[in-house]
Amino acid sequence: MFQITYSDRFRKHYKKLNDQEKNQFKQKLALFVSNPYHPSLRVKRIQGTDDLFEFSVNMDIRVIWFYEGEKLVALVDIGHHDILRNY
Repeated sequence: MFQITYSDRFRKHYKKLNDQEKNQFKQKLALFVSNPYHPSLRVKRIQGTDDLFEFSVNMDIRVIWFYEGEKLVALVDIGHHDILRNY
């Protein structure tokens, strides 16, 4: 089980999501904390990076994150699929 931290960028972009997307994120985050490699999360390393990963909230919304040690996960960003171009 992981502890989660949130970057300022994540918090800023999370506020821009609609209520349905926020609820979907909360459900997926609970799943991520209990089973970070559940197939519905579609977890994968972001191509061209060594330590950044993504998981899917829905078919459009992605969460970008990395491990800080063995028990801590830092959520870096959240947004539509095109946020991956920033990383």
